[in-house]
Formats: sequence, C-alpha cells, structure tokens
Amino acid sequence: MATAHAAQRRPAVLVDLLPGSLARDAALVAGAAALVGVAAQIAVPLPGTPVPVSGQTFAVLLAGAALGWSRAGLGMIVYLLAGMAGVPWFVDGASGTTAPTLGYVIGFVVAAALVGRLAERGGDRTPARTVATMLAGTVVMYAAGVPYLMASLDVDLGRALHLGVTPFLAGDALKVLLAAGLLPAAWRLTGASRDRAA
Repeated sequence: MATAHAAQRRPAVLVDLLPGSLARDAALVAGAAALVGVAAQIAVPLPGTPVPVSGQTFAVLLAGAALGWSRAGLGMIVYLLAGMAGVPWFVDGASGTTAPTLGYVIGFVVAAALVGRLAERGGDRTPARTVATMLAGTVVMYAAGVPYLMASLDVDLGRALHLGVTPFLAGDALKVLLAAGLLPAAWRLTGASRDRAA
C-alpha cells in the first residue's frame, strides 16, 4: 500500500515538481500560450512558401512534455482562440482565421496533448523515448497543417507537401534531437527520474 501511494506521488511531468495547485496550473496554461506566441515571432520566411521556419513547433513540443496533456492542451486552445479573436501572436504578428498556416495552429492543440500524455507515461525520460514522443507530435502538426494549406491555397496534396512539409524536415529533425538531449537531462538534474514504459 505504501509503495502504491509513493508511486502515485511521483511527478508525471516536469512541472509536477513545482508546488501549487489551481493558480499554478492557470499560470502555466497562460504561460504556455504566451511562450508559443513569443516563439511565433521568431520566424524566417522561406521563398516560395507561405509557411515560415519558426520557433512555434519547438515551443509546442516542449510545453507538451513539460506540462502534461491537459495543461499543454489547454494552453494551445488559449493560444488558438486568442489568436482567432485578434491577439496578434500568430507568426509575424498575424491573427484571425485567414492565414494559410492556421491548420498547423489547430494541430498544436492535439500535438501538445499527445506529447503531454506520452510524457506522462515516461516518453521524455530517455533520448530514444523523447525522439519517438517528439516525432509523434510533429506528425500530428503536419497532419493538421497540410489539409488546411491545401484548402486555403487551393493546391493538391503534392504541392501542399512541397510547401508545408519538405522544407521543414531538416529543421524539425534538429528540434527533435535538441529535445532528446534537453528533456532527459532536465529529469536527471531534478533527481526525480523514473523508468515508466511509454
């Protein structure tokens, strides 16, 4: 009984190491939305595509792993709804529903929740697990972004993949590898690592 109780008290994700409750969680949800909004302003336009290279996707993946599925998912819902309502924190200070990249932002909600859930199951404790977790989140973002890009630009699947996936594969691979180094190292530094199967 004592062992089961101790297992329940183990931190599921990194922020569970912080004290607090509802106020903390509300601040973390708002902070996740703001982090992605700031990261969206770190954008480099690419010639021939309306989709820039930005820090957004990395921020989404890290928020998911650090906050868990519910807080990260809520944070991305706040980001999405606030941006659609007019907060200028989509890429390059855009807002509203007309950007061809809005599909990726919709995908952030599911990606953050998925990464958060996998992290809660130990998916960010080793480099190999972290790579698998981050790849899963990245695929979800592409799966949401590409169909929206097709519809908004009136292009076929091949063209949408050329505009919204191919130019970003190398950069996304670097983000996944960076996360695979950072997240397990953060757990080791806290001394609270555990070995739970993903």
